[in-house]
Amino acid sequence: MPASAVTTYLFLGAAIVAEVVATSALARTENFTRLLPTVITVVGYALSFWLLSFPIRVLPTGIVYAIWSGAGIVLITMVAWFLFDQKLDLPALLGLGLIIAGVAIINLFSKSMVH
Repeated sequence: MPASAVTTYLFLGAAIVAEVVATSALARTENFTRLLPTVITVVGYALSFWLLSFPIRVLPTGIVYAIWSGAGIVLITMVAWFLFDQKLDLPALLGLGLIIAGVAIINLFSKSMVH
């Protein structure tokens, strides 16, 4: 994988992590009345979108958004499960599995991706 492709995926991964941190904090803002979670949420989302602006220059917008949102959904669900004790039933787990499969298919087989 060329260095530019590695950089593209590093920015995308960082954007996903920033979004997950922001969403985790959002659950604790209490309608934006608590300062620290509110600041983390706003900064996290701003950072996520800034980081997302780099891979979107190289990869198709729909593909970048599919990976960003899909990975974000799965990771925030894992955070909610382990940190906030929000358990999921079998249909929810199967749905998340389909999201993971979709992101994997895009990354492994799409000719739209930088490989």
